[in-house]
Amino acid sequence: MSNSFGSYIPLGVRYMMLSALGFALMSACVKYVSNYGIPVFEIVAARALVSLIISYLDVKRKGISVWGHNKVLLFTRGAVGTLALMCVYYAVTTLPLAEATILQYVHPVFTALLAVLFLKEKVHFSTVICIAMCLLGLFVMVNPAAVEGATSELPMFSVMVAILGAFGSSVAYVIVRKLSQTEDSSVIIFYFPLVALPMSLLLIGDSFVVPDWYLTGLLVLVGIFTQVGQLGLTKAMQTQAAGKASAYSYVQIVFSAILGVVIFHEVPSVWTYFGGMLIVAGALVNVFGQRLKAPWHR
Repeated sequence: MSNSFGSYIPLGVRYMMLSALGFALMSACVKYVSNYGIPVFEIVAARALVSLIISYLDVKRKGISVWGHNKVLLFTRGAVGTLALMCVYYAVTTLPLAEATILQYVHPVFTALLAVLFLKEKVHFSTVICIAMCLLGLFVMVNPAAVEGATSELPMFSVMVAILGAFGSSVAYVIVRKLSQTEDSSVIIFYFPLVALPMSLLLIGDSFVVPDWYLTGLLVLVGIFTQVGQLGLTKAMQTQAAGKASAYSYVQIVFSAILGVVIFHEVPSVWTYFGGMLIVAGALVNVFGQRLKAPWHR
């Protein structure tokens, strides 16, 4: 046969699948090295160092200034993104991989609300449905006892940190949308590790652990898989309609669940599956909700 199976899959979908796999492998590496005593701040610093080098080379390749125009907002995006990343990594290291990944996907709720407040966007009915389904999914995952007398094994502090990370990611995303009006995407990306590296090094303090060569390689892979994820995401958005492309990003949950079972022997509970389905369904309603024309005004 002249046509391969891959030729029937749109290019944008393939890039998004690559992105999802990259981010899932990144999370798995983060969790793995943390099991060997590497603190979260050190993992963030390692990722930032690799990303800083790669993103700097990308900016110089374009022949533009690395400093951009709106430096205050660029540094703000870097700081907010760094704090969010620290929360996400803490959640990954203290929660099962599938659950930590699912909790990251409540960010459409925060993004929608922040866009209303700061970008003056209208609230669509699909967004209201998304918020309701995501909140219900969170409730089922975190508090299954209220549904059918089951017990939740998820530590509440880690869950709250994960949700805080999702909120921080939403704030950073809204800032990026604002910066995209005046800044090149490579400059925006460059500022993230530029801020993250000194912040994480400062917070490590006396907790720095000297990794062996094996763990050093895994720390480098954290940064490399991050770049793979970001590259796939960027290419997907360039070659596929944003809504359709982002819908496929949720396959990261599947990849993370598989990696959790294979590497860490984590078996998600039925409540994780049910709550995760509600969260993903709500997010997908929001993704394709532009077809519902009637907005809800404030």
